[in-house]
Amino acid sequence: MWVDPLTIDETVARCVKAVEERSPVTIGVLNAAKIVKMRKDERLREAVLSCDVVLADGQSVVWASRHLRRPLPERVAGIDLMLALLPEAERRGHRVYLMGARQEVLDRMVAELLRRFPKLVIAGSRHGYFSSAEAPDIADEIRESKADLLFIGVSSPMKELFVRDWAARTGAQVVHGVGGTFDVLAGEVRRAPVWWQRHGIEWLYRVLQEPRRLGPRYFTTNFAFIVLVARELMRGRPRPHGSGRDRGAAVRGRGTLRPRGAMRPPGGGRP
Repeated sequence: MWVDPLTIDETVARCVKAVEERSPVTIGVLNAAKIVKMRKDERLREAVLSCDVVLADGQSVVWASRHLRRPLPERVAGIDLMLALLPEAERRGHRVYLMGARQEVLDRMVAELLRRFPKLVIAGSRHGYFSSAEAPDIADEIRESKADLLFIGVSSPMKELFVRDWAARTGAQVVHGVGGTFDVLAGEVRRAPVWWQRHGIEWLYRVLQEPRRLGPRYFTTNFAFIVLVARELMRGRPRPHGSGRDRGAAVRGRGTLRPRGAMRPPGGGRP
């Protein structure tokens, strides 16, 4: 797995630059559960790792990076990145498109965003229930809205596959899959308090809210993730960071992966 060693401020700056310079960027995120799923789901793996930027959405990924001697600077959660980008969009007049959740949840979320950011330009919105056959028309609809930023609030792997297949067609300069963020902003789901987030147990807070549905899933994937990290530790070799474009080539088997610039492994050599 490849993760970009970026802080949230650096990621926001990268996204603002993408809009200002019309140089599109797609954003993927990783947490423990998704990493486990990606080992069995090749489509999900390829879709995430071919994004231009891949971020540590889960605190467990940050902890693992430190144990594996390739420390990431901090967690960059999808919801936090979205909430950091929206005031920049409001200030700069960037147009935002919101896709995801049920229509009533989406409507409440849009109202909440306009309450927080009254001058935010919302280019359009639509619910997150659609078939793969409808995706091209949805991408065209987003393009017609002239959106600069597209936030996709649907579950995995649907959002990752949409980003992979249709991000370019939407014309948006920043495309970011934010999962259940819309439910949180609409007040449908409560987010864990900051203390729980900082200590990496936000997942446990969610389990306590929906133990029957989420309990088996989280405990199974968390255990599997710990096993994966333990295996890497026993191998005794750090995994290098990389850039999205290079990662995509490696995933698709095109040539040798060679991280660039500050993301190059110590000594400047190949991984």
